[in-house]
Amino acid sequence: MTHEFPKVGRDIGAVPVLKALVAKGHRLILFTMRSNKVECEPADPAHPEIIPVPGCYLNDAIKWFKDNEIPLYGIQSNPTQLRWTGSPKAYGHLYIDDAALGCPLVQYMIGKPHVDWPRVQVWLRGNGIL
Repeated sequence: MTHEFPKVGRDIGAVPVLKALVAKGHRLILFTMRSNKVECEPADPAHPEIIPVPGCYLNDAIKWFKDNEIPLYGIQSNPTQLRWTGSPKAYGHLYIDDAALGCPLVQYMIGKPHVDWPRVQVWLRGNGIL
């Protein structure tokens, strides 16, 4: 996905890779910085540059998965991990994230780089995941 916050960005190859993962039996967890901010909180005087904007950003991301017919196993958490840990970090075997060390990135436009989904797909295949 491209970075177009507050909108969900354009697909740049994620859909076929995510669908292939699900088809192979992998379960996807959406673990994102997006949240549903319905009301604006007062600005923090120490950080006037942070301006909360109302919106259903997490719902928008969930809708993207539904619209693309990609089932989610969990949203912001692994639904089974509370059986064995109280950690807030969503447990998974593999994290694909544009901020993860080693994740292949591509720069399409000015701004933040995006996950290079074709290279991720090659890596997943080469490591027997796809």
